[in-house]
Amino acid sequence: MPNYEPSDLDNVFQALADPTRRAVLQKLTEGPASVSELAKPFEMALPSFMQHLSVLEESGLVKSKKEGRVRTCEAQLKRLSEAEEWIAHQRAVWEGRLDRLDAYLQSLQPTDKK
Repeated sequence: MPNYEPSDLDNVFQALADPTRRAVLQKLTEGPASVSELAKPFEMALPSFMQHLSVLEESGLVKSKKEGRVRTCEAQLKRLSEAEEWIAHQRAVWEGRLDRLDAYLQSLQPTDKK
């Protein structure tokens, strides 16, 4: 098995693969929030929730800072834009391929000569 270093984009998609992390990111699009505010809707221990935040931070989707005893998190939407660009590129590639396939299949159809 090759030694594989995940790219930044891999980390973003891995972070987005979990519904809890997507919900946290959705909440942060409304504005910065404390860890306790973010954790409140989820029925899990704080250390487990902190693991989710850690994955989001490692992916670059969330940035946090500690002021006194409060850790505040903020969404970093630039990372989402990078993922969106990758998806848009892949979509364009596949749409082009499918359009060419469609044109080829249409060319195989017998033409009506009346």
